[in-house]
Amino acid sequence: MKKILVFILLPVLLSNLTAQTTFNFLRLDQSPRAAALAGSFVANNDDPNVMFYNPAGINYLTKRPVSFSFVKHLLDINSASIAYSQILKDIGRFAAGIQYINYGSFQGADEFGAKTTKFGAGELAAIIGYGNQLDKNFYYGVNLKFIFSSIEKRSSIAFATDLGLHYSIPEQRWNFGFSILNLGSQITQYYSTKESLPLDVRIGFSKTLAHVPFTFFASLNKLNESYNKFSDRLKQFTVGGEFKMSKVIKLRFGYDNEKRKELKVSDTAGLAGFNFGVGILVKNYNVDYAFSSMGVIGALHRIGISTAF
Repeated sequence: MKKILVFILLPVLLSNLTAQTTFNFLRLDQSPRAAALAGSFVANNDDPNVMFYNPAGINYLTKRPVSFSFVKHLLDINSASIAYSQILKDIGRFAAGIQYINYGSFQGADEFGAKTTKFGAGELAAIIGYGNQLDKNFYYGVNLKFIFSSIEKRSSIAFATDLGLHYSIPEQRWNFGFSILNLGSQITQYYSTKESLPLDVRIGFSKTLAHVPFTFFASLNKLNESYNKFSDRLKQFTVGGEFKMSKVIKLRFGYDNEKRKELKVSDTAGLAGFNFGVGILVKNYNVDYAFSSMGVIGALHRIGISTAF
């Protein structure tokens, strides 16, 4: 009971922290599985991509899992990530990951509108994570992040950390997660203005049903941001479900309430905020796909492959 109270009280104690806007690629769901669940991954513990949502979740991983994901974004924007984890005897479990996004090519122009050379823009985060046990079924995790961004001849560097807790009740198949993501500072800025990182405080749970091969995921996100009413915090939620059709196929769906509101145009939102995915086991490899609707704007497509050695 004490551990569950920790998860309830921590977001309240940290509610005065504010989230900002630079390096927003860190908010992008990279993994097809996590994206299909609308990013409700803070309480996951069986996927190396959990390191991007809650570093404490890596403690339940087995062997040496590795995962690669690719995101076909809007226009010619592409993104990719890789995650890996292994345990070191008598030390703890470690993880390493990379997030990268390329924004494509841009046509340069001078102050008179005359075309100059073309230039590119991209961002990268290199991450090292560590996790260990606090108590029975209660774990902690920490990520250290090096973040680099460049556009034309300008660049910016930042360092950040992720902090996480994970508590499970194995007998009842409950998992609870809490994380503080992107807590850090910009070291060098593009120009003279220093910007803050996209801080995100999350809390969530997952529950696997006893007699049905179905796992439900839920997460409250951006709890650190300022809201007019306390009840507005409850609107920043995502939910998802994973149904195991067989040993080979898993179907997934998710709903992001914030994206549903943000992507609504006039009175039409279409499927904005809804996500769908499938996972297929091919020998020892998990092949995943996810579709994320952005309403009239378009959609994101993700593919990924993972295995363990």
